[in-house]
Amino acid sequence: MPLHVGKGGDISTAIADIVDYVKNPQKTDRGKFIYGYECDTRIADAEFLLSKRQYTNLTGRSRGEDDVIAYHLRQSFKPGEVTPEEANHIGRELAQKLTKGNHAFIVCTHIDKHHVHNHIIINSTALDCTRKFRNFWGSTWAIRRMNDKLCLEHGLSVVEDPKPSRDHYGTWLGNKKQLSFQEQIRQTIDAVLKEKPKDFEEFLEKMEAAGVEINRERKNLRFRVQGQEKYTRCNTLKGDYTEQAIKERISGVRIVNPQRNSTYRQRAKIGLLLDIEAAVRLGKGPGYERWAKIFNLKQLSQAVMYLKEHGDMSYEDLKEKTSEVTARFNDLTERIKGLEEQMTSNSELQKQIITYAKTRATYIKYRKAGYSKRFRAEHEADILLHQAAKKYFDSLAITKLPSVKNLREEYAGMLEKKRKAYAEYKQVRAEMKELHNVRANVEYLLDIPAGQETQRKEEKNRQ
Repeated sequence: MPLHVGKGGDISTAIADIVDYVKNPQKTDRGKFIYGYECDTRIADAEFLLSKRQYTNLTGRSRGEDDVIAYHLRQSFKPGEVTPEEANHIGRELAQKLTKGNHAFIVCTHIDKHHVHNHIIINSTALDCTRKFRNFWGSTWAIRRMNDKLCLEHGLSVVEDPKPSRDHYGTWLGNKKQLSFQEQIRQTIDAVLKEKPKDFEEFLEKMEAAGVEINRERKNLRFRVQGQEKYTRCNTLKGDYTEQAIKERISGVRIVNPQRNSTYRQRAKIGLLLDIEAAVRLGKGPGYERWAKIFNLKQLSQAVMYLKEHGDMSYEDLKEKTSEVTARFNDLTERIKGLEEQMTSNSELQKQIITYAKTRATYIKYRKAGYSKRFRAEHEADILLHQAAKKYFDSLAITKLPSVKNLREEYAGMLEKKRKAYAEYKQVRAEMKELHNVRANVEYLLDIPAGQETQRKEEKNRQ
């Protein structure tokens, strides 16, 4: 499935929405079944976005809202035929064969359904940022054949007589001129949140007052607008519109600027200047040179506008703010890494405690049997698991085992802290990138060569 920016949307939101969904820790066993090729799975959306900017800068080509930003493959397996680990490995093989190793991708194996399935997100931009993967007529069947061959190699079943879809591609995309029910719900959510409800219950009351029918009979919160037959689960709205995201927006942890389907256009993001002379030496023609000059002028003017919008900020203030935001970004990065390490340790300890408890009775019998070789041969797997768990506890100097219930509560607390830190992390990361671009463009205007600031500091320190 080609993923487009879409009308009224922006590329960063479009990438983040799908990546956040496929990486859902509840579906991937807390991130255990996530694999990234030539990208950091924690910030895959940012890396994909950066490659697209570099592609535009290098080639001068951009198709706006119609551009394909990534390709999404769903790969399902027959229930009970494959383990999550095997499914993830087969997903990697499929993505490697399709891209020939020239595109970054992530493979997320979901285990929340009765059938194990992969979500594969492939960056449309190549690793060298000079070309893109273009879909072709019949690609679905080509990928199906590739997938079937892999499954047969692994001894798995395949669909023997697949039936083609009768829907036209335009039908699949839907009528962009008419808002979908989901989009109507999103717009209503944005409007209600502007009224700043004090809590989630008040938010739901305001949603009902706005004409949205709410159903809380099942596990998942559901919405329905006028003319809609079936309810829409809140969590299927994705991105900033899931139940958890709405709660974070109410509490102020998550800050968004909704622009979906709005006629208001955001100020263009500030990019780095292009090296026109280098591009011409590589064979770019006069057309590219004219476009690049206009592009650079726009970036310089946007950098100046940024300074004016922030109280006629001086160059020294800009440097100070850039350093502050960069330090905050580094601090958040370390905090998230620390939480992830703690969560991994917590998860492993839970696993070892459960294993220890399950094999304890067998080990006691083994000890009462005088460590009989015959008994050990009959129950070797359980005995080895028990001894490995005991060795793990000794390595941590644990004398009294904590309860699994307490460990799970601790894990949930750390997960909540990580979620809040990551929400702030994404905002600070975007601010840091913009500030670095503004600073680079301002230094160009002030004729400050790259690296000169560092050289001045070193000379000052020597003096």
